[in-house]
This record gives sequence, C-alpha cells and structure tokens, in this order.
Amino acid sequence: MDLITQWLQALASFLWGLPLIFLLVGGGLYFAIISRFQPYRYFGHAIAILAGRYDKKDDPGDLSHLQALTSALSGTLSMGNIAGVALAIGLGGPGAVFWMWVTAVVGVATKFFTCTLSVMYRGKDSRGDIQGGPMYIIREGLGPRWHWLATMFAAAALIGTLPVVQVNQLTQVMRDVVFVPAGLANPDEPFVFNFLFGLFAAALVASVIFGGVKRLGYVTARLVPFMVGLYLLMTFFVLIQHVTELPSHLMTIVRDAFTGQAVAGGLVGVMTIGVMRGAFSNEAGIGSEVMAHGAAKTKEPVREGLVAMMGPVIDTLVVCTCTALVILVTGVWESGDLDGVSMTAMAFSQVFPGNLGAWLIAFVVLIFATSTMFTFWYYGAKSLGFLIGAHRQDSYKYYYTVLVLVGALIPLEAVFAIIDSGFALMAIPTMTATLLLSGKVTAAASDYFKRLK
Repeated sequence: MDLITQWLQALASFLWGLPLIFLLVGGGLYFAIISRFQPYRYFGHAIAILAGRYDKKDDPGDLSHLQALTSALSGTLSMGNIAGVALAIGLGGPGAVFWMWVTAVVGVATKFFTCTLSVMYRGKDSRGDIQGGPMYIIREGLGPRWHWLATMFAAAALIGTLPVVQVNQLTQVMRDVVFVPAGLANPDEPFVFNFLFGLFAAALVASVIFGGVKRLGYVTARLVPFMVGLYLLMTFFVLIQHVTELPSHLMTIVRDAFTGQAVAGGLVGVMTIGVMRGAFSNEAGIGSEVMAHGAAKTKEPVREGLVAMMGPVIDTLVVCTCTALVILVTGVWESGDLDGVSMTAMAFSQVFPGNLGAWLIAFVVLIFATSTMFTFWYYGAKSLGFLIGAHRQDSYKYYYTVLVLVGALIPLEAVFAIIDSGFALMAIPTMTATLLLSGKVTAAASDYFKRLK
C-alpha cells in the first residue's frame, strides 16, 4: 500500500505543477480583468437573487438559486475547510493560507464565468433531461470536435468526486475523538472500527442519494446554513479569546507567503500547496460545482453566475480563514506530529473545557463530510451518465455506496493524492473551455447589467 501511495503522491505533484497553477490563478485574473471587475460590484444583487426575489416556478431547471448554491457549498464546505487547511499549514506553513486567499479572490471571477456558462450551455442527456456542467458546456458551446475534452472532464470527475477524503477524515475523528476515549474502540486495531464505521457511513449516504437530486437539494438547503453557523460560532469563541494576537498572525500569513519558510521548501512549494488546497476547498475552476449550478431554475445565466461567485468568499475567505487562525493562535501546527482533522480537533480541544471542543468538531465533521458525500454522488452520477448514457447512471448509486466504505479503509495520504489528481485533470478542460467561451460571458453580462439598471 505504501508503494501505491507514493506513486499517487508523485502523480499529484506532477499534475499540480506551475502550468496548472498559472492556468487557475492566471485564468481567474484574466476573467476579472475582461469583465472589468463587474461581478465584484454586484454582491448585493446576488443576495437579492438568493432571497428568491427573481425565482420563477416555470423556469427550466431542478433547483432554486438558494438550493443550487447550498448544494454546491455542501460539496465545497467540507474537509477542505477543516482537514485541508490543517494539511496546508502543516506542509506549507502559515504562508500557504495566503495562496488559498488568492485562489478565492480570483475564484470569484472564475465561478462567475464557469457557472454563467453552466446555464448558458445546458444540454440534454440521453433521456432528454436538461443538464449542466463542463462536459455540456464543451459539447454545446464548442461543438463536436471538442468532444474529447468533454469526455476527459467526465472521466476525471469520476475520480475527483469520489467520497474518499470525506469518509476517511470522518472515520478518523470519530475513532480518535469519540469512540477510543470512551473505550468503545481499540486504538491498536483501527481496521475493525474503520470497517464498521464505513458501513454505517455508507448506509447514511445511501438513505439520501437513493432519493435523487430533489431530496439532495432539500437536505443541503437545511444542512449547509446550520453547519456554517455552528462552525463559525465555534471559531469565534476561540478567536475572541486571542483577539489581540490576530493581527500578528495575519501578518505572519502574508510574510511567510513570500519567504517560503515551509516544510515543502521555497516559494514555489508554498504557492503550490496553497493553491492546491484552495482549489480543493472552493473548487473554483475545477468544474464540479458547475454541475450543481447548472441545475438552477432560471432563464438568466448571469444570475446563476452571480450566485455562484459567493461560494469562494463564504468557503475560503471566511470559513477557511477562521480555521487557519484557530490553528495558528493555539500553536498546534508547530507540534509536527498531527495532520488533517486531528490538528484542527486538537486546536479546539485546547480552548473548550473538557472534551467539549473535540466532540463539537466531531459533530461538525459529521455534517460537513456527509453533506459533501451527498453532493459528490450527484456529480459522479452526472459524469457517468454523460459517458455511458443517463439511462445507466442510476447504477452509480450502488458503486458509490461501496466506495464510501473503501474510503474509510485507505490511508489519508493516498486519499488526498487521488482527489488532488482528479481535481487537476478536471481543471484542465474546465478552464480551457471557459477561456475559449469567455467572450460569450462578457457579452451576456453586459446585456444583463444594462437591463438591470
């Protein structure tokens, strides 16, 4: 297993080289410039759209604007915000957080462009149902000669949307924080616990995904606001006790971003880790969230782009920053013997009385991880339906349920390498198609904002 893990990590490192970093960050900056930074000026209007002021029951699509955003956020607000931030700091030092911020700032423009296209170029699957996503953007917007790029995205999405990171970290926190301290699990025999808990997680996921996309929208619209509110309350409780230290830690993040003081070594290493973990967190330019926004009930593509652009702000600039500051002010990142969700759990344990902090983070991880697993099933099913026909995609529910169990059993390093590789391969067709069709978005945005005034 160690040899396979090493091979997977080498593949992920190769894919996440400077060309991909430039494609994601440079592409997002390009979108911001050619749009004359218009999306950044319409956050108030985006909130009005989310409030339902522009919803129409007879518009095409399956989800309201709010449900589309919460479904997308249930995929992005996940282990990237808890375990991913900890891994970024552990490997890249505090400076990695700065590069996560960069992905979020340019990701606002990227999400606006990709998710506007997701509605603009919706296509029909083999059953005649309207679908959205990078594969349909490529097929409908670029034509038959680019079909290979659509196929590449759909195949990569079957890897990038696996539930392995979520269930792996959920299993770890439940074992280390809840069951082992209570004497209900043997710390020397983790496989038995992981297998049994993996079965439980698989059954929980199956109870939602067998209800289809409408049940997914119903569940996530209720879970996401609750889990974000609870987690932010927890982080504020910690940060308010260290409020005088926050400016110095924020300065450390900015300073270390350019000095390259990190385990990874050098400025390029810090930048790569930050962008990789930022992409894992907010998925701007990756294309998975484009599939959720493509299901929105609207005839105005730009509206969904405006809704989608709020994702990186909520996900990375707010939630990930809170996690990073909790880890920094408590000093747990300097121990060097913790990784992933264990580091974040330890940070909260140092502030909350008794075991309350650990139990709270275990509860939050349970909600974050399960909501993401619900959403990733939807992404994977749509990708499989594009490849082999929508009439066959329902079988993916059974494979996906088994994959939840598998994810609970394999090492943390392997699961992150698998998902990082999948995300890299998804980003290439997503960003390529968006760059080629960016002129269509700027024209649609110009028309929409004129009508809005």
